[in-house]
Amino acid sequence: MSTLAAQRPPAIRLRGVRKSFGMVEALKPVTLDVEAGKIHALVGQNGAGKSTTLGILAGRIAASGGDIEIGGSRVELGDPRRARAAGVVAIYQELTIVPALSAVANVFLGQTYARRGLLAEAAMRRRFHELTARLGVTISAEAEARSLSVADQQTLEILRALEANARIILFDEPTTALAPPEREALFKVMRDLRAAGHTLIYVSHNLDEVLDISDAISVFRNGRLIETRPRPDWTKSRLVAAMLGEDMGDIYHRRPAARPLGGPPALSVLGCSLPGAIEGIGFSVRAGEVLGIGGLVGSGRSSLLRAVAGLEPQSSGSMEIGGKAVEWPRTPRAARRLGIALVPEDRKHQGLVLGLPAADNVTLPNFGAVAPFGLINNRYMTDRSAVATRAFGFDPRRLAAPVGTLSGGNQQKVLLARWAYERPKILLVDEPTRGIDVGAKSEILNSLRAFADQGLAVIIVSSELEEICALADRVVVLAEGRLVDHIDSNRAELSVHLVLNSAFGVERHHHD
Repeated sequence: MSTLAAQRPPAIRLRGVRKSFGMVEALKPVTLDVEAGKIHALVGQNGAGKSTTLGILAGRIAASGGDIEIGGSRVELGDPRRARAAGVVAIYQELTIVPALSAVANVFLGQTYARRGLLAEAAMRRRFHELTARLGVTISAEAEARSLSVADQQTLEILRALEANARIILFDEPTTALAPPEREALFKVMRDLRAAGHTLIYVSHNLDEVLDISDAISVFRNGRLIETRPRPDWTKSRLVAAMLGEDMGDIYHRRPAARPLGGPPALSVLGCSLPGAIEGIGFSVRAGEVLGIGGLVGSGRSSLLRAVAGLEPQSSGSMEIGGKAVEWPRTPRAARRLGIALVPEDRKHQGLVLGLPAADNVTLPNFGAVAPFGLINNRYMTDRSAVATRAFGFDPRRLAAPVGTLSGGNQQKVLLARWAYERPKILLVDEPTRGIDVGAKSEILNSLRAFADQGLAVIIVSSELEEICALADRVVVLAEGRLVDHIDSNRAELSVHLVLNSAFGVERHHHD
């Protein structure tokens, strides 16, 4: 380290910073230095304290005690305006873009250039082009924000932070809604910001990304800062162990027991097609079996699940349930009548009614059972929901809470409990652990295995191929909308390497 670097104060220094909500201590005293000009990641399970720490730095949450220094100067945060004045800006998973406004208007939102009360539009456009050139991105200044990709909308937030002279930028789960190419584009922007001297604090559940992008990593657990180390000192298994307080690095290495499965398949699909997405796909899955669907983003995995679940009216194909031919489902209701249920990728907008209590969300598809003659039996509904959710490690005391206020892991448990309550024959699960902490992830994967052990046929799509290889009895691999491989764990050693080779066309064996 150079003498200059050694003398440079930390971008952020926390000394005994804590936060209590009533009698609950959400964040125990945190002492932490964040080096200037670096990318510093905060990781931990939901409720570990990382988001509370980020909220304090962003000014959204007022600390209950402790000292905060920015660039060597003590500051009093407590609202976003003070944080912004101190050079700290946060970019959240839920973007603050105004869809109907232009890209340039969104960047200067709240700090519009004006002359004699008139908008200096030419000056704003000129500054907008300076900022995009600085980041090396291309976005039309006049484009409506709603027409832009999520990645470009996120870039507008970063441009807004730069225009506000932010020296420190906080990122809260920035890649959750991004495809891999968009993630790489965001990481390039983040690295460019670091090279320009900005300090970035990054919260994510994706440990692979954290290990890829960070210079230092801090682990939180149960409201405490457990450990901070430079990136080279960490491995994925060590991060998991630190987050959980126990060695659970084998989450991705459990293999299902090989077992014979008799009788006709619970579900057989032939020639499944959806114009522009998938073509001529066929597969089967038996009761008690987990079938994984592997492939790259854009390979057609989610389209296949949606077609089978009746969510793609333009889809076509042949289907058998328990060996008997049935009409191809073109509505979710038709699919449910066949015993097919889907846990969608976008649980907040496609799976849950966020304003309703968790108990209502569990019983929603079978509301008639808890509301005979149109009258809701609240006690019966709560009791049934408690039974359904308990198996997933969900605290029944939270059944009355609006499901939109729950963590991602608990929301997913509510969705899984819904189908444990209704008992379909075939359960389709799309990205079951996206945006979920590692502890809840383990519980959810175990729950999917338990569904199969209870006799359901389970089909899982996941971008984390380690999950598929740990959970599935067989894997079918898609590429460019077609089925290109079929790997049976009883006959081949299922591995991420094998699935990726098939997806990329390096080597395909059709192990069946």
